[in-house]
Amino acid sequence: MKTLPEWVEIAEVKDKYRQTILELQIYKGESSAIALALETPDSVVILDDYKARKIAERLGVTFTGTIGVIIKAKLSGIIPFVKPIIEKIKQTDFRLSAEIESQALKEADE
Repeated sequence: MKTLPEWVEIAEVKDKYRQTILELQIYKGESSAIALALETPDSVVILDDYKARKIAERLGVTFTGTIGVIIKAKLSGIIPFVKPIIEKIKQTDFRLSAEIESQALKEADE
């Protein structure tokens, strides 16, 4: 098993009932992430699933997506370019529309 960096903190949802209710609508991973965000002030959840994003929005949970994290990393100077990372992502089963890709490159000044 790979060791996690020191800054990674593993937390469990306290309100399992809320998570269970969310699981009736979306997958377990997204359910636990949203339930945990509801218990954690000032949190931001990474959600790419459309249905999970809609539920998070209704519940007032702040979220971003994978591409949003990559853009922020570029704008913060953590990575030099977004395009090579997007190209790698497109080689996986991650679905990314041409419109989102174009918008991401524009936001990243590329």
